[in-house]
Amino acid sequence: MTQALYLKWRPRRWEEVVGQQHIIQTLRNAVAAERVAHAYLFAGPRGTGKTTTARLLAKAVNCLHEDPAQRPCDACEHCIAVNEGRFLDLIEIDAASNTSVDDVRALREKINFAPSQGRYKVYIIDEVHMLSTAAFNALLKTLEEPPPHAIFILATTEIHKIPATVLSRCQRHEFRRIPHQEMAAYLEKMVQAEDLHVTPEALALVTRQSTGCLRDAISLLDQLASTGGEVTLETAQSVLGTADNQAVVDVVDALLNGEAGAGLEHIHRALDSGSDPRQFARQVVEYLRGVLLVQWGNAAQVDVPAQQRVQMAQHAAQCSRPALLQVIRAFNGAASEMRTAWQPALPLEMAFLEALNAFGGESLPQESPPARKEGSARPSEGRVTPGEAALPQKEAAPAQPPRETAPPSEAASPQGRLFHQIVSQWKRLVKLALEVDSPVASPVSGLLNSGKALKLKGDVLVIGYPSDLLRERMADPEYLHVAEKALWALTGEKLRVECVVSASTRKQLPPGVNSDGMVATAVRDLGGEVVDMQ
Repeated sequence: MTQALYLKWRPRRWEEVVGQQHIIQTLRNAVAAERVAHAYLFAGPRGTGKTTTARLLAKAVNCLHEDPAQRPCDACEHCIAVNEGRFLDLIEIDAASNTSVDDVRALREKINFAPSQGRYKVYIIDEVHMLSTAAFNALLKTLEEPPPHAIFILATTEIHKIPATVLSRCQRHEFRRIPHQEMAAYLEKMVQAEDLHVTPEALALVTRQSTGCLRDAISLLDQLASTGGEVTLETAQSVLGTADNQAVVDVVDALLNGEAGAGLEHIHRALDSGSDPRQFARQVVEYLRGVLLVQWGNAAQVDVPAQQRVQMAQHAAQCSRPALLQVIRAFNGAASEMRTAWQPALPLEMAFLEALNAFGGESLPQESPPARKEGSARPSEGRVTPGEAALPQKEAAPAQPPRETAPPSEAASPQGRLFHQIVSQWKRLVKLALEVDSPVASPVSGLLNSGKALKLKGDVLVIGYPSDLLRERMADPEYLHVAEKALWALTGEKLRVECVVSASTRKQLPPGVNSDGMVATAVRDLGGEVVDMQ
């Protein structure tokens, strides 16, 4: 039986690992100085080298080479035993299949026995986030005070599920997605060594399809090589179920031109030719992400041919940022819904029609429109302006700003209009914060709900809080990043957030509440609200 390429090409020495130099260098230095930690946590996306690096570390600490800097040598008895899967002191545990506290207790009972072959017993626990709470608690004592001959290496794709008590006992390393250029160079080397015939265009498609996961890229290449003969772009598209790039461009053109019939026809033509609906939705998202980056002046980050970058620039000039964000969310949601949809093409069709409403079938300016005069008609429902694309019509800003928000002279300026939009749609901003992909999205939403927009200084929005406790919490860089993302989704503008303590944000106490009590503190200083009194 032929060995799979990803197993055949698994790195056996430090220098063979791709795209994780920041981690490899640290581990090599630790082995060379003989200062290896007792517990490591490797976190990052799947297929980026976590388990491979864990095995390399296990080889290195047990390697018999006299020079620590040359470990692992990949030639000694212990290194060969690890390669062949017969090294008794390397124990790999799949946490997904051994989740109970009894499994961890059994591990604790065996860990005190001395190593059979090497200097250290190395325990690699893969997908450690799958352990139960009781199992994590049972593991804590061992992680805190392990025997001198034991090393733990925990690997996970979902680090947010790891208890803080476990995180604090491990040396943590974050694995990154492999950059396209490094992956393409590695795959080209593999193609030449395996004597495969793959065109550069097909190899580029494999690299993009893998989304930074090297194991996926190698598996895709292995699948294509099994077809026999030369692997061309057309062959790769047929096997992988992807549409050609022109089909995606045609769909985006139809969106911007308001051509519903033509757009659906392009989608059905791509699906009829063998494209997978979910994969097609992903391709649209990838293309629109490139349009977004070009629109923000980050064209260098878009890894596409120059001709396609020009096409993206043309599309970027035709749509507003808020509308573009809404359309990306629609197609991204469609790609997720297709897993359970009984009609696979339906989520894709619905995403297209939703996107059509967002774009309105017109070329939209990126700048904010001039303020509407009192009594003037609202923009047509099909046309989207910055700040309205991500919002329901019923929450659109009123024609005139409240006097307490900004004086008429300020409200007439673009900055005054923008500030008024933020204030009048503050509840919407609170909801948008929940939609940001971040583990702190929920607390940020709550903190925004307790704050108040005070003023807009240039590109800095000043938010007032009733106490220094709330201000300090919101001033955390990670929290500010989420708030700024929500502001971008609301306004289409890059704004920064500054937090201050403001007495004007303190709420008045209801009658009958003791001004010196706990309830008063919660209301005045922590943004609480009394909903019932008995």
